[in-house]
Amino acid sequence: MRVSSRLNKHAHYRNLENLQLYLIMLPVLLHILIFSYIPMYGIIIAFQDYFPGASFFSFNESVRWVGLKHFIDFFNGPYFVRLMRNTFMLSFYFFAFGFWVPILFALLLNELKSGLFKKYVQTASYLPHFISSVVVAGMVLSFINMDGLVNEAVKLFGGKPIALNTEAAYFPAIYTITSIWKSFGWSSILYLAAMSSIDPHLYEAAKMDGANRFKQMLHITLPSIRPTIFILLIFAIGSLLSANSEFILLIYNPMVLETADVVGTYLYRDGLLGGNFSAGTAVGLFIAVINFALLYIANTLSRKYSDYALW
Repeated sequence: MRVSSRLNKHAHYRNLENLQLYLIMLPVLLHILIFSYIPMYGIIIAFQDYFPGASFFSFNESVRWVGLKHFIDFFNGPYFVRLMRNTFMLSFYFFAFGFWVPILFALLLNELKSGLFKKYVQTASYLPHFISSVVVAGMVLSFINMDGLVNEAVKLFGGKPIALNTEAAYFPAIYTITSIWKSFGWSSILYLAAMSSIDPHLYEAAKMDGANRFKQMLHITLPSIRPTIFILLIFAIGSLLSANSEFILLIYNPMVLETADVVGTYLYRDGLLGGNFSAGTAVGLFIAVINFALLYIANTLSRKYSDYALW
């Protein structure tokens, strides 16, 4: 009886602890439900000729159902190839050159011995993340114009200034470098958190076996953060068609549309400014389906070959 009573008390305390955790999660779950799941019913207008004020769910004359018309129009449209190419290329450049930068930065930062200097570098690397995209865009545009800092440096070394803000060929590099600079410090937090949980005795044992700092990083630190790397890699692959449209809108112009125009900027121009809400929803739904398919494929392959997966 005493054992049974103790077990019941233990189960009761565990339920109370779980209840507290659920209550902590409740605001986040409500936020996701209200702002992410409930609005999903609006994707139905992708199959309608929707106009503001019309009902979403009705088969009367106020709703004009058009099926896949908006999807077909987008596929056959004059901008389809350019939009898909630019969206994929800009996202791929950021993925290819930006994914490993936070990992390398976290590894190097973890090797610093001076705690004060380490905290200073870590804090300084976070700051760009908190700078408004509008401010960053203004900084970039002022740096790359004819009288900007970049061209002043070019002239200093005897080169000829170039109007980088109007040259389409330079836009991918400008976007990629700026995006990496703004995000690498903040993205390194997860890797640093994973490194902080590594057992220090592993490093001590490696030192006794004669391993130097580089070998310790290669054989202890990197394998220990491998689950975090794979999880973030899955998310990165799942967003290969999600370029930072808000930032692109702030720094692009008609002269660089050939390499800067992406699906997000097209949705803003045609869907919001043009009032084509159904067509814009159809394009957004199409991109979301592709991103989900990439995420699912990446997760499946990761689970099969590395045992790390989201589900």
